[in-house]
Amino acid sequence: MIVRSLDTLVNTSRDVDWGNGNSRRFLIEKDGMEFSLTDTICKAGSKSLLEYKNHMEACYCIAGEGEIQNTETGDVHPISPGTMYALDKHDKHYLVANDELRLVCVFKPALNGNESHKLNDDGSSSY
Repeated sequence: MIVRSLDTLVNTSRDVDWGNGNSRRFLIEKDGMEFSLTDTICKAGSKSLLEYKNHMEACYCIAGEGEIQNTETGDVHPISPGTMYALDKHDKHYLVANDELRLVCVFKPALNGNESHKLNDDGSSSY
């Protein structure tokens, strides 16, 4: 059994600055669960171009407001507490935080643990 609390992750190697916020990683690859679970903060006023070419991700908003913009279709979806979105097609997207957004995120396969977003040749950011 694995039991962790957020206060034991903050300011440790599991509290990763991903560029426009922090990802506090409850579960990573070495935990052996085959997926990751994070508590992710997006800075107020940030706009992040993201694309996960090697991971599937689902996010559940628990605080703040913003939107997710699909760069291929142009579709824009508001995000507020109680909203879930899943990137089931490795969707390239903008994540916009109107105010500080707090998301619970699941990644498959599991994150190694120290990844942060990298700028790709096409201008997107990925793990």
